[in-house]
Amino acid sequence: MKIGILSTNKNLYSTKRLVEAGQARGHEMQVINHKKCYMNITSHRPGVHIKGEPIDELDAIIPRIGASVSFYGTAVVRQFEMMGVYSVNESVAITRSRDKLRASQLLSRKGIGLPVTGFANDPGDTEDLLEVVGGAPVVIKLLEGTQGVGVVLAETKKAAESVIEAFRGLKVNFMVQEFIAEAGGADIRCFVIGDKVVAAMKRQGKEGEFRSNLHRGGSASLIKLTPEERSTAVRSAKVMGLNVAGVDMLRSNHGPVVMEVNSSPGLEGIESATNKDVAKLIIEFIEKNSKQGKTRTRGQG
Repeated sequence: MKIGILSTNKNLYSTKRLVEAGQARGHEMQVINHKKCYMNITSHRPGVHIKGEPIDELDAIIPRIGASVSFYGTAVVRQFEMMGVYSVNESVAITRSRDKLRASQLLSRKGIGLPVTGFANDPGDTEDLLEVVGGAPVVIKLLEGTQGVGVVLAETKKAAESVIEAFRGLKVNFMVQEFIAEAGGADIRCFVIGDKVVAAMKRQGKEGEFRSNLHRGGSASLIKLTPEERSTAVRSAKVMGLNVAGVDMLRSNHGPVVMEVNSSPGLEGIESATNKDVAKLIIEFIEKNSKQGKTRTRGQG
């Protein structure tokens, strides 16, 4: 098969591992910088070009779209879908998961455990908004944030009001969530492929840090999931429509609560912590499921 990896950096660990895994199974792997692609949209034969040349026909693509280029990256994915190329994660699913508010609403509708979450527009609603989520301490998150950036823990009501006022002054969208103190600065990353969790790790934030992201100095270790945690992770990925997903959850007093469903989960932390060849499992999933024109939405979403 000819498999394209949409990635802006061929030297990233995840990109290199996917190339290695694909080549080891006899596939032709091509790294495509989606930021440098341009599209022929008006023609009856949609195409994607890079450096003056059309991209050769591909059997499948693996989108590794960074949050900062979601809009353009998903447009490129959509174009490939219109060409009948199988995408392991479809453009609609990536867009859905990137919008934290939309994702929370969809997960909530399907009965997935979530932290109590509030969202408001009117500055006059701040006091009631804080009461809705149970009062301080609260976590305030930018909707467009990633890797722990734009996430603030406000330990008092006054601090929460100050952060909310600052975010509103910047005219950015954010949501307010209850703080799950019993998680102790740790979360669980479940790596879902298809309909099962293939690997899981516990991420522990460094001392004094409530965010457990590895990019922020957190550490990773192997963890044994409960059946409820496993089921929650798989259901969350399915609600988003993602075939490959990193589902982040906390252990709360009332069961697992989902913090985020990531459409481009990194491989380095999970492979190091679990000693599992996750890249190979992604390639095997594509082998079993890719078929010309099998993309459900065909770029319509």
